[in-house]
Amino acid sequence: MLKIDPDRLLNDLGHLRTFGATGPGVVRLSLSPVDMDARRWLAGRLNDAGLSTTIDGVGTVFGRSRNAGPALLIGSHTDTQPTGGWLDGALGVIYGLEIARALAECEETRHFAVDVASWIDEEGTFSGFLGSRSFVGERVDEAIGSARNREGVLLSDALKQAGLAEAPRVRLEKARHKAYMEPHIEQGGRLEAHGKSIGVVTTIVGIRELKLRFIGQRNHAGTTPMSIRRDAGAALVAFIARMDEAFRQLADADTVWTVGRIDLDPGSFSVVPGAADMYLQFRDASAGRLRAMETALAALIRDFNAEGKVSVAMTDSEPPEEPVMMDAALQAHIAGAAEALAPGQWERMPSGASHDAQVIAHHVPACMLFVPSIGGVSHDFIEDTADAHIVLGCEVAAQAAADILRHLAGQSPR
Repeated sequence: MLKIDPDRLLNDLGHLRTFGATGPGVVRLSLSPVDMDARRWLAGRLNDAGLSTTIDGVGTVFGRSRNAGPALLIGSHTDTQPTGGWLDGALGVIYGLEIARALAECEETRHFAVDVASWIDEEGTFSGFLGSRSFVGERVDEAIGSARNREGVLLSDALKQAGLAEAPRVRLEKARHKAYMEPHIEQGGRLEAHGKSIGVVTTIVGIRELKLRFIGQRNHAGTTPMSIRRDAGAALVAFIARMDEAFRQLADADTVWTVGRIDLDPGSFSVVPGAADMYLQFRDASAGRLRAMETALAALIRDFNAEGKVSVAMTDSEPPEEPVMMDAALQAHIAGAAEALAPGQWERMPSGASHDAQVIAHHVPACMLFVPSIGGVSHDFIEDTADAHIVLGCEVAAQAAADILRHLAGQSPR
């Protein structure tokens, strides 16, 4: 009978947490010395589990089952944000390790192939999703040559310092890798609010990141009457109110938008701002709704410019990301395992955050499983998940993995 070892799972998660531990959180930025220590430890654990393991030329840790395919690839990331939590990404990697061990220890499943990956730089210290993009064959050499971290260190120099510059890079084997699973903490509060223990991810949302620049006229804040001011800052604030109203008319319960930064020029008490920049992001699982929001935003800008006092121009801050659907058949396997092990305690839901799965899903059928985040908090030192939910999530993921591999091998379900 397939069984995970809860103590082994929690002990490995706890040990990984010690690499870069900072209070209750973790600081483990990609390719830093502590990150490389964690990667070497993980490689050792994967080897101990019977996987042939390497740290590749961009820093991805990859454990390859010695069993013949078809293979299920399970992965996530072990790098963190500058003020990171201990489970973001790490949970999925250690789930992969534990599932590979559990399947190997069960007579019925020991012949199945589970490969495990800890992708490098999901968090974008140098170049976001570097490991998964390299794995699927995207061109990453330009990023390697030019990307820098906050301290100005070149990615190419960091790879040399880590001793990886000449290492081969792992690649997707289409004849072997037939499915990808990424377990993860939710990073939001929906499961907790609904009293659920497992989320079956339907879609990874699309993202738009835009810069809106408002141009008015600098002037003296004490001598310029309100009636003749061309105040770019005041115009920006008024625009946000109109935008909120327009977006609310289009939104559903999972639509989100954020003004993450505002810059005023010159930013002085005594000067009417002559220019103001607003950095806007919005996310949704529907490509149609994203287009509708873009259309509404463009109409607001046209109306604003027609009023004449302050002009507005919009540019892309980052290239748009389209929503990515998770594979329906793989979702069904996770849902079936969730209902068997936690009846009524699961629901289908979109992922509001980005993940390596959105890169890999364009090349291999992909799925994601969520467990609750306490208080809905992530990307912060206090990020946490109850041990019971961690264990249950791994049990569901392991059962789903076995069912997926049975299906890939042409075997009947349990």
